[in-house]
Amino acid sequence: MLEYDSEKTSDSNDKIKHHISRNLSGLNEQSRNYIKDIVVLINKEIGINKIVSILLFGSQQAEKENTIVSDCDLLFIFKNRVSSRHIKEIERYFLALEIKHNFKEPSSSLIRDILSVISQTTGMFVSHFLTRQKFWEEGIFYKIFQVNRVFSALFAPRNIVLGNVIQNSTILFGDDLRNELRPKIKISFLEMIRSTVMNLFISFFALLIGPIKELNSIKYQLEAIKWSLKASNYYCYEDSELLDKIVKRFISFEKPNKKLDAEKYFLRFLKLRQNPSNDLKFMIYTPIRILKIHVKAILFRKLTRKKVSRKFFESKKQLPEKRHFPLTY
Repeated sequence: MLEYDSEKTSDSNDKIKHHISRNLSGLNEQSRNYIKDIVVLINKEIGINKIVSILLFGSQQAEKENTIVSDCDLLFIFKNRVSSRHIKEIERYFLALEIKHNFKEPSSSLIRDILSVISQTTGMFVSHFLTRQKFWEEGIFYKIFQVNRVFSALFAPRNIVLGNVIQNSTILFGDDLRNELRPKIKISFLEMIRSTVMNLFISFFALLIGPIKELNSIKYQLEAIKWSLKASNYYCYEDSELLDKIVKRFISFEKPNKKLDAEKYFLRFLKLRQNPSNDLKFMIYTPIRILKIHVKAILFRKLTRKKVSRKFFESKKQLPEKRHFPLTY
């Protein structure tokens, strides 16, 4: 009986891996192996039938801006009957797989333990997120991404992040639930304030730990710049483009005498994403650039809204007046 069950599970694993492999063609080998191992784990521990949907989002998607500092962002949406306790139990195995596939370094010091807590609090450099269907459909951010509730409420640009996930994701398995959440995404000025504060905090934190070379603090600044660009771009255009296109957009926002400086900074940013190394001059200037990115996005949206309002007002003025032709005898 045990042998039969083992064969049945093996056949099921092969079918699932074959199904998912069709959506992994553009990913690197590291990410493909990680995803396949996770799916096999879920099937073994609770059964793949307990999963409603698996989404791959972020820079690891096919033909996207995959770099050495990119993590593999996977969102698992479980059926509501799967308990929180059960989800936490299998998450321990997820962490082991992240270490196995080099998406996470094993904690070997107090400082790394602190960094791990910060990562879990903010969602940075976390390669898996486990939630239930009801939390996704209600758009409960801290439950979807398992981040700190207070930090999320104060600093996370929740709607911008969710909007990016919806637009910049691939369904690897199960149902497409993205349209369930789309109507709840409302972008506001407050979202940009949160994004500014959060990314400035991350940037200054990276400067603080900069002297400890083995912590590779530049990756935190690169993540802060990336999310500043992604959030600001979504605030302006409500789309999710590749980083190089977003960079070109924000360079175009600059005054002519400032464009060269912006081009040099963003070129350095893109190069560091490919080959990260602590660049003190770049790191010191990054908080200023993060502030500029957000300010320019806010001004751009304000300007475009004024233009739209003016056009609407002028079009109303140009409408022909209603004429009345009273009948007289």
